[in-house]
Amino acid sequence: MRIDLRETAGILKESDNILFLCHAHPDGDTLGSASALAHALSAMGKRVKVDCSDPVPKDFSFMFEGFEREEFEPELIAAIDVADIKLLGKEYEGRYQGRIQLCIDHHGSNMMYADKVCLEADSASAAEIIYQLLKELNAEITPQIASCLFTGVSTDTGCFRFSNTTVRTFEIAAELAKLGADTYNIIQVFFETKTKTYAALERLALDSMRFYCSDRCALICVTQDMYKRSGSDESETDRLANLPRQIEGVLVGVSMRELKDGNFKASVRTHGDINASEICKRLGGGGHAGAAGCTLYGTKQQAINSLIKEIQAEIDAFTID
Repeated sequence: MRIDLRETAGILKESDNILFLCHAHPDGDTLGSASALAHALSAMGKRVKVDCSDPVPKDFSFMFEGFEREEFEPELIAAIDVADIKLLGKEYEGRYQGRIQLCIDHHGSNMMYADKVCLEADSASAAEIIYQLLKELNAEITPQIASCLFTGVSTDTGCFRFSNTTVRTFEIAAELAKLGADTYNIIQVFFETKTKTYAALERLALDSMRFYCSDRCALICVTQDMYKRSGSDESETDRLANLPRQIEGVLVGVSMRELKDGNFKASVRTHGDINASEICKRLGGGGHAGAAGCTLYGTKQQAINSLIKEIQAEIDAFTID
């Protein structure tokens, strides 16, 4: 059932013991949104915890400073920025199947798996929705909460460079800055600083770049061997997703990463009318028009072949040779 912000606020007000779930391979939006809401509700006297099947990357640890993790039986289980229950990871998908009462999300491809869904597909990030929800709750937005939300807003828009960025995105970012968000350090950490291990991984990834669809698609593939050679890991791969799309003339950029089971996760980024969500939807994934993802099965070449087939079809539908 679709619900609005007022109804969502009512559900949270009525619940005293709340569990927020983030998607696996967590990013700034799922963690920033969940932690901001958790801090606000905790200040209102509620018991709240945030959980994820993967560890929280160290760059996001500031979001949970001063937050005491409590163990309790939740009366409300809510997923934040999770379009499909499968995105929780296999273990958590099994554990929480049929138990998620609320989902707060901004993906138009949301599978409506929760009992009630607060969905705003026009929002550039889940953090934008949470900002409005906190206003509905009359919750205090502290500098720490503002920093959590600013991280979500900025990372899901590529520091306000992606096409999903709207006037409201800028307005909310400005309000968060006024409320004390540490905008300078957040931008420095997430957009201006590279670890040595990431720099080594990026070099290997760029060396793997290949072009398809008459050079209108650029694809890089990160393998498990590259992690070993660079000293990096999956937590540092998010930045790679945008590199292929930056090449002149490329309409579709793809970043693939090999999973430990030998299958592949693909992140698809597009320009113009090319719809990344439609490409990934046909392969069992989803997301936004300009950014989406899916899981690909089989060998590396089989994964590439299946993805390129769908990319070519989408390019053909919107371009004239």
